[in-house]
Amino acid sequence: MRRTAFAYYAGREPFGPGGDFTTAPEMTQAFGECIGLWAAIAWQAMGRPDPVAFVELGPGRGTLMADALRAVAEMAPGFRAALRVHLVETSPRLRAAQADRLGTAVRAWHDDIAGLPPGPAIVIGNEFLDALPIRQFVRRGAGWAERFVADGSFAERPAADAPPLPPDAPDGAIQEVNEGATAIAAALARRIATEGGVALFIDYGPGAGGFGDSLQAMVAQGRADPLAAPGQADITAHVDFAAVAAAAQAAGAAVQGPMPQGVFLARLGLFSRAAILARMDPAHATRHLAAAQRLAAPEHMGRLFKAICLCHPDLPPLPGFEDP
Repeated sequence: MRRTAFAYYAGREPFGPGGDFTTAPEMTQAFGECIGLWAAIAWQAMGRPDPVAFVELGPGRGTLMADALRAVAEMAPGFRAALRVHLVETSPRLRAAQADRLGTAVRAWHDDIAGLPPGPAIVIGNEFLDALPIRQFVRRGAGWAERFVADGSFAERPAADAPPLPPDAPDGAIQEVNEGATAIAAALARRIATEGGVALFIDYGPGAGGFGDSLQAMVAQGRADPLAAPGQADITAHVDFAAVAAAAQAAGAAVQGPMPQGVFLARLGLFSRAAILARMDPAHATRHLAAAQRLAAPEHMGRLFKAICLCHPDLPPLPGFEDP
């Protein structure tokens, strides 16, 4: 997954109707605007630190960040003055696209979170964790085998350095482990617990972990065989939000959520903003309203996608994560 993802993002244009998939920021500007204003409220809850790093992990073409900055410049100018944009991106092609869209607003690019400057930070990761490499373990009799790829097909080998796995799994059960996601959650949590801040992840997967094979590939807005054309398809897997939360809590952060994306965005005012955009742009009113519905409706992205926030233990419930 790591090698194919690097090749894929280096050589293809994956986003939008003409690409392989469409992310929430590419559907409607209201998504990025809502996230930007959420970040502004989080900044106020943090005590309005100045400066504060405003970080996006895997920022794509810079669409979410551009929409967020435009919204906070209008509605939260104090936050806009205090924030410093930092982007974590490894693809040179996507860095160029982000530079074209965001210009001098970007303070720096980083290959990973270890390069971020010290201090309080607000971190956003939309559909970032799902692209990190997973390991798959298959229950075989009384033990576990690990699944690998060899000569274009799956192969199993005895699990040599497996993490703790459920002892009572039925034969043939598949357990996925995303060590990259939990490592990032733990690293951000340690930073947040000592230096202050929040990390908001929006991604897809069940609220509670379980058995199953979630590896998938997308080409031209449709499903594809993950092994058919390495580097030519977007390969992802479900995020284990329970594992992410446990890693963050063990590292000292508090966790809010996970919350279904539909509930989270509705609480942030997605539908109200979509209605305003529809009135301002009547020629595309249907598109604005349909995008909000696709993001929030349970039968579309509203239930499978979740929002989870890692934060300093002293922070109150943040917007979207309040008790019902």
